[in-house]
Amino acid sequence: MNRREDLQNSRQQQRNESPRPAVSSDQPIVTTSSADTSAAELSSLLSSCASPSPLKQVHAQLLTHGLHHNPRLLSLAALAYLSFGRLRPARLIFGAIPAPSAYLWNLVIRAHSTRGQFHHALRLYSSMLGSGVLPDKFAFPFALKACAGLSDLRWGRLVHQHSICVGCGRDLFIDSALVDMYAKCGHVADARVVFDNMWQRDLVSWTAMIAGYAHNGYCAEALDFFWLMRQSGVQANRVGLLSVLLACSRLGAVKRGEWFHNFAIQTGYESDLQVSTAVIDMYAKCGSLDLARKVFDLTEGKDVICWSAMIASYGVHGFGRDAIYIFKKMVEEGVEPNEVTFTSIISACSHAGLLEEGQGYFNLMKIVYGIEPGLNHYACMVDLLGRAGKLTEAEALIQTMPVKPDVSLWGSLLGACRIYGNIDVGERIADLIFELSPSHSGYYVLLSNIYAAKSRWNDVERVRELMSKKKVNKVQGISLIEFDNRIHKFGVGDRSHPQTDSIYAYLGKLSVRMKQMGYVPLTDFVLHDIEDEMKEAALFYHSERLAIAFGLINMSPCSPIRITKNLRICGDCHNATKLISKIENRIIIIRDMNRFHHFGDGFCSCADYW
Repeated sequence: MNRREDLQNSRQQQRNESPRPAVSSDQPIVTTSSADTSAAELSSLLSSCASPSPLKQVHAQLLTHGLHHNPRLLSLAALAYLSFGRLRPARLIFGAIPAPSAYLWNLVIRAHSTRGQFHHALRLYSSMLGSGVLPDKFAFPFALKACAGLSDLRWGRLVHQHSICVGCGRDLFIDSALVDMYAKCGHVADARVVFDNMWQRDLVSWTAMIAGYAHNGYCAEALDFFWLMRQSGVQANRVGLLSVLLACSRLGAVKRGEWFHNFAIQTGYESDLQVSTAVIDMYAKCGSLDLARKVFDLTEGKDVICWSAMIASYGVHGFGRDAIYIFKKMVEEGVEPNEVTFTSIISACSHAGLLEEGQGYFNLMKIVYGIEPGLNHYACMVDLLGRAGKLTEAEALIQTMPVKPDVSLWGSLLGACRIYGNIDVGERIADLIFELSPSHSGYYVLLSNIYAAKSRWNDVERVRELMSKKKVNKVQGISLIEFDNRIHKFGVGDRSHPQTDSIYAYLGKLSVRMKQMGYVPLTDFVLHDIEDEMKEAALFYHSERLAIAFGLINMSPCSPIRITKNLRICGDCHNATKLISKIENRIIIIRDMNRFHHFGDGFCSCADYW
């Protein structure tokens, strides 16, 4: 018999021996006299409770007849409450049991961990150690589950150490829980060490590793691990599929995303509403909004999460009117919007410049649906007002809103100051931001952009010195493009790609044709006081242009070029890409950190409102 069968049989034996309530009537229990009532009768009554109501009556009788110190009856009562999910009374009764067994400790810890009561689960685990009872292989997975739920790495490492000390260092279920714990605590490397040292790997451990990679930003590794799992003969489950769909959406890897969509259809997971919603989100974030809408239309039984995903998809692509249409259709079909829905629709109005509509939905949320705005809603409103040039109104909203503003709200306003070149407000907002978040490089860059646009190079240098003093490093711009089942990555002025010579030569030819069409570089986006010719060269080798040139060289003329960038596209690259789309007669779709830009025939879907 292998370890898994041994564990399963042991757990089955525990379930069989556990005095769980049997199926019985919910009719009130007849109270007997104290003389007639015995521990055996109460034991029988506890075992026959089929709902919490009669259980409370039996519990009351136990107290009335002075049997509240009987360990067996207390154990039965605690287990009965646990079986109904009544954790607080179960915990209180458990605390009165003298010297509970390891088996009982395990059941109580498991119940709290599986129901999301992670703090209580760890407190119970700690109390078990303090009582002198050594945890066994049945306790560790649930203690680790609690650590993972709390992202508590310190306790997770302690539990890991305990498992080794008591001789459980090679247990399949404990190792799987360790992989999950380390991954959810953000320590993917440690999760991988545990995974690589496992003597046997099951679906749980593979899935935990894939999810860990995907949710911690190692998206390419998540996709590679999925293939390794399949090669090992392990069939993916829903959690694994959701993780790789997330990875595809973050990478903009639409071809791989299509494969996973087909996999979902073949394995029957497409009927799972959560999977369908993830597919919609994947297509939308990979730039294939038409495919996202097709999947959405074919999805049956759409819930508010699915509707909200479609609204958000239209919003991030800048199609605010389509987002409004979906919102209205959702309400017509009787699905009530929630907080996330209103965040999506107000954000969609912001990206599309629909000021009055966005304000209307903000008011609708409070007046009609009784939803109090949260930070996300106020952030969308500040962004909406700021993009519309109403900086005074945006600042007044921040100062008068009932919840404390965070740095993202002030950051939205600073971004609006950059768009409209408002130095006075920008400097004042920047001072607030640097106090709240002194290490976020993006806000320093925004302030530098405001100064550079006015050729205030001394102030640009001052901001750079401030970043150096606070040891803040500017995030490098990275652009990704999928080709031939690979993700190709480019940085600013990158020369590491095997096709570097061809890419730079192609950009050189494009430069000549662009100037013939009237292209004038926006050198305000170069944060250095250098000659114009050097500024132009610095702009022309931004990461998105390198990725565009790679796509033009390698991809068929009828294929749209899809690029994902980790930062906001700069104004000069935006103008240049419009011209490139016209010169090459190509559709170019760029997703930056805020939204999508669909370039074609010299125009962009954002209508230069971004």
